[in-house]
Order: sequence, then C-alpha cells, then structure tokens
Amino acid sequence: MAIRFDDIGDRLKAFRLGSGLGADEVAKRIGISRTALYRFEKGELVKIETLERLAELLEVSVPTLLGVGVEYVASAVSYFERMRQIEGSAEHIVVLAGPISYLLASDAFDGMLAEVLRENIPDELADRQRALKQVDEIMAVLAERKKTYRRRQPGVVNLIGASEMEGFLRSGMVGRADLSDETLGQRRACAVAEAEHFASLMAEEPIGVQIGIVPDTLPHTGFQIFRQPDRRVLTLSPFRLGAQPNVRVGVAMITSAPEALALHEKTTREMWRRAIKGPAAVDLMRKMIAKYRN
Repeated sequence: MAIRFDDIGDRLKAFRLGSGLGADEVAKRIGISRTALYRFEKGELVKIETLERLAELLEVSVPTLLGVGVEYVASAVSYFERMRQIEGSAEHIVVLAGPISYLLASDAFDGMLAEVLRENIPDELADRQRALKQVDEIMAVLAERKKTYRRRQPGVVNLIGASEMEGFLRSGMVGRADLSDETLGQRRACAVAEAEHFASLMAEEPIGVQIGIVPDTLPHTGFQIFRQPDRRVLTLSPFRLGAQPNVRVGVAMITSAPEALALHEKTTREMWRRAIKGPAAVDLMRKMIAKYRN
C-alpha cells in the first residue's frame, strides 16, 4: 500500500493537538521551524530522522504516524481530530457508538455536552486543569466535525441499542452520580429531548440517514466504518459522549486492514438485519420516551 503523505500530516497534527504542545514548542524541541512543521502537517515530505524525533516527542510510534497496520490513539483530542479528518472525505459512514451518534445529535446536545464532560472530571484529579482544557479542545474539534458533516452530508447508517437508549433515558445526560435531585431531573429531561430528536429523524427519514434500533445486546466498544472514494477506514473507540462519558481513559484504534473491515462489516449487516426500522422503530422510541418522560 502506497504511503500517503497527506495522511501522515493529518496524523501528525492530531497527535500534536492531543499532546497539548503548541506548534512553536514542538518545532523548538525537535530543531525545526514552525513553518516547516506546518508544511509537514499539510502533507509535505518528512525526513525519517525528523519523523523519528516527532514520534518520540509525541509519544507515538513511527509506524502509527506512517499509518502502517493499526493506529493506536490514547488521547480523545487526537482521536476526535482524526475523525474530523477522515470524515472530511467520507461518502458513507456506519456508526455504532452508544445511544447518541454525535453527527446526528441536536444543537442542544452540544450545549449540554461540555458541561457533562467537565463534571465527569474528578475534583481530586492531579492534572485537573489540563483535563478541563482538553474538554474545550474536544468541543472545538467536535464543532468542526458537525460543521463538515452538515456541509457535505455523507450517508449515515446509525445503529442504536434499545437497552443503551433506555439506560440513557433512565439516568439522564450526566457525567457523575452525585448530582442533586433537581439537576438529575433536568438531565433526564435533556435525555428525553434528545431521544425525541432522534425519533423525529426516524419519522422524517431525511435523505442519506438510516437509523435502526437493535433490540438485543450491542458490543461495548463502539466502532465506525468510513467509506472514502479510494478506501475504507475502521475506527474502534472507548471514548464516549453523552451519559457517563469517557474522554480520558482508553486506547482507540484506526485501521484499513481488510480482515478487520470484513469482520466488522459482516457484524454491521447482521445487526442491521435484526434492527427495528421505519415506523416500528419510531413507535418503539416513542414508547421508551413516554416511559421515562416524567
């Protein structure tokens, strides 16, 4: 498989953002100019010695920067930036990522998400200020992702687990358990509103959007399959948005390995076959909403 230097530049930018280091600091530490670093991030040829120094500084492997085999991503900032980059040329996306698919979520969901991510950070966390800053960085990347999606409108197939949606409605959109009864009530109302948004999407059936509710258990690790003009990309991620989110712990994986793609596409086809779709899915969603509305 030919090496794509634009992809190397994308990965380099994503891992730099995830490291929390500015372009000036990265350039200074490895002995190049900031202009040269930006050129590398735009896909210009990088000497292997420079790539090795960058990989060491950013704490990733050279094969990961080259995209050889599997990319391992331990930073949510880096992961969501990679999603933004991949979605920029995707024609079709299959999403299995918790009860709420971010690209299809409402604007109100975005407004609450930042607060939920912040409250999910433990008060006693050693580097809490850095974690709070990362929430702002994540929200900025997510905003760009949604802007790109709405501009390009790639096709989306979204699989939702019925049990996960019920859990979301029951618990509400919360980042921690020790919230006041009043706040919990407000967050459950937010979850109900978001479920209603998805029920409306299912009822309206906008062009390019297909949503199915899977009645049985789904994999705990979310994944997405992106179809681009010249290849397919699979991402597997422990990072979650919404109820009981996780943007601090775990390792995501990104690959174009044929076997991994074939197995996950087979899994997707089987789940889509079992999924409840169309008016039946709308009816099921609205029954769940009615159960938890009050």
